Amino acid sequence: MASGAIGSTRANRVSDLLSALMTADGSARHRFVMEHGSSTGSEVARGLADTVHHLSVLYGRHPGVIDLVAERDMHPEIAEWIAAAVDGFARERAYLTRVVVAAGPIPSTPGQAESETATLGQRHAIEMLARSDRNGCALGAALAMVLDWRALRVPINAAAHRFGIEPPTLLVPTISETLDAAAAAATSVGVERAISFGAQQILVQHRGLWDLLEARAIARRENV
Repeated sequence: MASGAIGSTRANRVSDLLSALMTADGSARHRFVMEHGSSTGSEVARGLADTVHHLSVLYGRHPGVIDLVAERDMHPEIAEWIAAAVDGFARERAYLTRVVVAAGPIPSTPGQAESETATLGQRHAIEMLARSDRNGCALGAALAMVLDWRALRVPINAAAHRFGIEPPTLLVPTISETLDAAAAAATSVGVERAISFGAQQILVQHRGLWDLLEARAIARRENV
């Protein structure tokens, strides 16, 4: 009985932790995301094109974060959630690619070489998380990516509308399904901590991306 109570407490703790992380540090709270979700104008259009190009660098390639988690087969207790996420993000990659093509070339921006270096560094950091041997770390990254993707979808959808594409239905696992998966996977304190670390680090990379895109938008305005 005591063991079951401890497991239940741990599961609730992981779900609460991920929820708190998304509230405090999720992409939905970033000014760039909020400003580019509904605004109009030529500069916003350039910002949206910039966004989808940079997101494609991070998440447009296969295998992605969730694919690498699936390949490792370290969490059989949530195999259905992983399979659903793999399928959902295959669709999201295809959608993102369509929007990038419709958006045209990446907007000319001062400091382009430095931006490319920074974005490639972010992609490398994300790949390292996804390939981590620490049990739970890669899963934490995948969980946070799924939870935060709804906010990432805001500028992607805005870009799609702007460039003549109808956004498809989002078919990645729901928030409740993802939190339930996190709870089921947290089979020990060590895994719980690793999930937390992986999730936190993905959100760090996302905030870094929005900060970079915001800085690039400012640089374009100042270069006019």
